[in-house]
Amino acid sequence: MKIIDWYILKRYLATFFVMLLLFIPIGIVIDVSEKINKILKNKVPFVDVALYYADFTVYFANLLFPIFLFLSVIWFTSKLANNTEIVAILSSGISFNRFLRPYIIGATFISLLALVMGFFFVPKASKGFNDFRYKYLKNNQAVRKSQDVYKQISDNEYIYVRSFNYLEKKGYNFNLEKFEDNKMLYKINASSIRWNPEDSTYTLSSYSKRTVGKMGDILESAKEKKFKFNFEPDDLTPAVYAAETMTLGELNRFIDKERSSGSGNINAYLVVLYKKYSIPVSAFILTVIAVAVSSMKRRGGMGVNLAMGIGLAFTYIFFDKVFGTMAEKSSIPPLIAVWFPNIAFGILAIFLLRNARR
Repeated sequence: MKIIDWYILKRYLATFFVMLLLFIPIGIVIDVSEKINKILKNKVPFVDVALYYADFTVYFANLLFPIFLFLSVIWFTSKLANNTEIVAILSSGISFNRFLRPYIIGATFISLLALVMGFFFVPKASKGFNDFRYKYLKNNQAVRKSQDVYKQISDNEYIYVRSFNYLEKKGYNFNLEKFEDNKMLYKINASSIRWNPEDSTYTLSSYSKRTVGKMGDILESAKEKKFKFNFEPDDLTPAVYAAETMTLGELNRFIDKERSSGSGNINAYLVVLYKKYSIPVSAFILTVIAVAVSSMKRRGGMGVNLAMGIGLAFTYIFFDKVFGTMAEKSSIPPLIAVWFPNIAFGILAIFLLRNARR
């Protein structure tokens, strides 16, 4: 049986990586055709374009990972079924569970690869991919320009920024309020706030401070003034975008920091964290479903299996996106929302596997 195991395992991995190599260039060509005019218009350096498409390759492969895996397994398993190779294997006394072993080994390898990529490489690619788009293609209407940010940065300090542009590291209409025993101690206002990376400070323009006193308020003002605050530019950017650009360790530390500050965006970060674990697990579920669907020889041939596969793959992605958004925008616990597609399709996998064994 080792020969058959190696035969199926090699077909599993080879088809998956060939599928990636086939679809990624198509994605790049489509992306180039959409953006070439803006790239030429903005005179983007060739090095930046090359780095962007290197990041695009990783980002695109991770985004469509479930579809690539599902279709590749259905493709080569359907060929085995059409060539009656599966019938021959099972007729020799091999159980269906034993037939699945090389598929599970292949899914384990792909799952570990997806885990490492999601922890370390995809966040860096996501940052480069999005920064390029917002710097050269989105102009000043960048999505990474957050609006009306209200945030608690400590037990008794609150900040508000009407808008903040991550690329420029600059915000407008900044307020900071500090309280003690439910009473305001002071309030800082500024027309703009700018991050200074060289010394990790902020420059406030049109600065004013009102300190509340028992005998009267104390007013202070200046054209510009530097401060060191207990927050960073990433705290003022949209939650999902920032989370997608962090490695596992960075994301865990940031979530702890958000919890301690009482952030209202914590669910968005938790969704990204849980997906780093749920997507690799989906490799096993989608592999079992794909084998169960395509291991039988059908009247319509491979086309029927591929049609079923595409429908199921896009349904999985639809569930993943919908429940992820619901976790961010509603009271649904992020852990349940993120893992619901895997749970639902895991039940489907068990049902289809039982039918396939018959």
